[in-house]
Amino acid sequence: MYDFHKDKDRYFNMQYQTSKEYILPFVKDFLPKRKPLRILEIGCAEAGVLKAFTELGHHCVGIELSPHRVKLAREFLSEEFERGQIRFIAEDIFNIEPDKEFEELFDLVILKDVIEHIHGHERFIVELKKFIKPDGHVFFAFPPWYMPFGGHQQLADNKFLNKLPYYHILPNSLYRLILKAGGEKDEKVEGLLDIKSTHLTIEGFHKIVRTNGWKINRKKYWLFNPIYQWKFGLQPKGLITPFQHIPFLRNFWTTAAYFLISTDKNP
Repeated sequence: MYDFHKDKDRYFNMQYQTSKEYILPFVKDFLPKRKPLRILEIGCAEAGVLKAFTELGHHCVGIELSPHRVKLAREFLSEEFERGQIRFIAEDIFNIEPDKEFEELFDLVILKDVIEHIHGHERFIVELKKFIKPDGHVFFAFPPWYMPFGGHQQLADNKFLNKLPYYHILPNSLYRLILKAGGEKDEKVEGLLDIKSTHLTIEGFHKIVRTNGWKINRKKYWLFNPIYQWKFGLQPKGLITPFQHIPFLRNFWTTAAYFLISTDKNP
């Protein structure tokens, strides 16, 4: 595991800067001009992404499974929390009934590095329609499965294995054997195998969008993920056009895929 995964202040600021400099510009032309907007982030962690939206005066809700991370989010955004500009819910998204939980639905739902962890992509993307207004949008950012670290093996404790690309695509039995041989604890091994079971490709995402009544408003494939600017000092770089259109192989070159989608009924 890299040091920035343990440094919550630094990680919060990475998420905030990525949101402010890349996610906001990516979505802003498609959002309603009314203000304040209602923004929901699913899997908000410490809510660094939402900080960029609260700064603009928008009202936000963060949903996160981990109560500990919700506690940290309330500390990082204590002023916004105190004045009622942001709210946090520690719950599984599938257990929330939006018509009962919220007085108003959302203009934008954000899922940054989340959908690849969710079991049942098809069911989940159908559920999302319950959370957005008729003219609402959903933003996704995720690492395609076949990218060098699509298995999130950078979270491994072994200093060799957390820098080794592509071995997550090996068969489960061999992947488990390598992780165990590297001294990874059972809990970490099972967590990485769980990510392997929920993996998502660019083509898979296109399919679940198309077959469940959504349309893609904007997309971008990154050769160097924007957050790498703060993690590794690499300047963000988009995938050049010819390589964006090569099915399957583009997954190996894309370290982050950005999508903005809306329902077919959204003009």
